[in-house]
Amino acid sequence: MTTMKKITISDVAKHANISKSTVSQYLNERYEYMGEQTKQRIHESIIELGYSPNYLARSLKQKKTFTIGIMVANILHGFSTKVIRAIEDACNEENIHTIVCNTDEDPEKEQKYMEMLQAKQVDGFIVFPAGENAKVYQRMLEQNTPLVFIDRIMSDLKIDTVLMDNERASELAVENFAKHGHEKLAVATPELKPYMTPRLERLSGFKKALQTNNLPVKEDYLISENLDSLQERLQHVFTMEDPPTAMLANNDLTLVEMLEFFKKSNIRLPDDISIIGIDDVPFANVYHPGITTIEQPAFKIGKKAAELLFDQINDTASEPEVYRFAPKLFERESVKTLDE
Repeated sequence: MTTMKKITISDVAKHANISKSTVSQYLNERYEYMGEQTKQRIHESIIELGYSPNYLARSLKQKKTFTIGIMVANILHGFSTKVIRAIEDACNEENIHTIVCNTDEDPEKEQKYMEMLQAKQVDGFIVFPAGENAKVYQRMLEQNTPLVFIDRIMSDLKIDTVLMDNERASELAVENFAKHGHEKLAVATPELKPYMTPRLERLSGFKKALQTNNLPVKEDYLISENLDSLQERLQHVFTMEDPPTAMLANNDLTLVEMLEFFKKSNIRLPDDISIIGIDDVPFANVYHPGITTIEQPAFKIGKKAAELLFDQINDTASEPEVYRFAPKLFERESVKTLDE
């Protein structure tokens, strides 16, 4: 039985009549002093010989695995899915592999995944922190593990963090409601927790925007509930003597619960209630009426997080910072103009 000879860099170099070091530079994408004709000859030789790079050898030589871990709190969020796609696209450009782990907002699960990936010697982490793991993150910093946070700030730790300007998102919603004559404004958000930066900032921004626009802040209209019990709370609010005329959904999952409640309760959009949702959900434009939404720039956030991690991996990073991206409002038909 004959064994097929493994094709090496030397074979490629000989076939292309080019030095071995030039082939190595090509494989590592260092093209600075390489002409197009040279690149084409190497490419054709690789294809013709069926050469496959030895990534394990490359990893041992450069002391990198060319793999990163992504810890996502809830992969069901449309925002999270878009961010992951942007990170994966950026990593693909750099020939870096990604491993995605869903933590379900569970600190123990998050820690287990991070320890497992550290054992696999991934080059760094991009994390939607589940919270309560400050000691784990601190230890990673002390070990000089490249680490970037998305969407949530842990102020006691100096870690590059990328997120939307959440207060501005709520401000855009309140301004739009006010423009259409609404004064009785409510907001629905999932349960508030200390480390849930977007929820806290969006509620804070909502209250500030009400005050700025000389609108009343009514505690009964500030709804914070687990998604499982949100509809029950909405039932209470909309059977009050003086219900709101407009409501902001803090995120995409909250918006879905609201829409389901309104449908079951025969509350019509926008005649009975005007709504705006944070997160530009895919169905916003096809739902009837079209839903006014505020888009998180998920792809920009994901790309920036990847770039920051690459800088850390390549030892070219600056001091850690918090980077905020501006939200954008898409006005559709879910906000009714009230009569003067």
